[in-house]
Amino acid sequence: MNGQPRRPEDVVPGSPVSCAIGVMAKSPRPGHSKTRLCPPLLPDQAAQLSGAFLRDTTENIARARLAAPIAGYAAYAPWGSEDVLIPHLAPGTPCVLADGSLPAPSGVDGFGRCLLHAIRHLFAAGHAAACVLSSDTPTLPTDILITAATALLTGDERRVVLGACDDGGYYLLGMRAPHARLFADIAWSSSSVAATTRTRIAELGLDLVELPVWYDIDDAAALERLVRENEGYAARWTRDAIAALGLHAFSHSPCAA
Repeated sequence: MNGQPRRPEDVVPGSPVSCAIGVMAKSPRPGHSKTRLCPPLLPDQAAQLSGAFLRDTTENIARARLAAPIAGYAAYAPWGSEDVLIPHLAPGTPCVLADGSLPAPSGVDGFGRCLLHAIRHLFAAGHAAACVLSSDTPTLPTDILITAATALLTGDERRVVLGACDDGGYYLLGMRAPHARLFADIAWSSSSVAATTRTRIAELGLDLVELPVWYDIDDAAALERLVRENEGYAARWTRDAIAALGLHAFSHSPCAA
């Protein structure tokens, strides 16, 4: 079932209910961050770009808060790394642990445990709705975040929002209750993630609102698109990093760099 979200003005900022959006975040480190971008990037370049993605994504959430009752978080791993992560976040962004260490139902494995951990912490903080958001979509239009929060807060507990990526994954999943089944038996990092999640949503009889498709930057082709295009959120930290790293030099064929 495809539910229809109401207009953003139907949910008033500062209202008692709010939607939490947790960015799945890891501290940028050479050799550990955005490794699928190496090559064309060197490990330290990939880490620098990762930090810029995090800053833009969390600032984008802060911007969305001006139009809808949204609370932004960094859902981070591993434990103890928050002090290293904080400088890469928009000022005032709180951190919640999402390392998958909480008990999870059978079938919830790998990255799914981290996503469920984040969702549970966001609901435990008292929010009426919660979303997990990729840190690989720094140019995601702000209006999409506003639409996601509005759709959830104007729906009932059956409402789910899904923002699919053009590679078959998803950049955002939001819900009104912590449905662990949405993270079960999924081949993470594959082209079937969004489709399988839709299947889980249908199995649970939930009310699905689909957000516009967007792209994430997790390979050389997507990096080329990021450098070449200027659609979506301005992402000034990412644009500054692109300039500082000289990435425009291989905008037509990053693999040749």
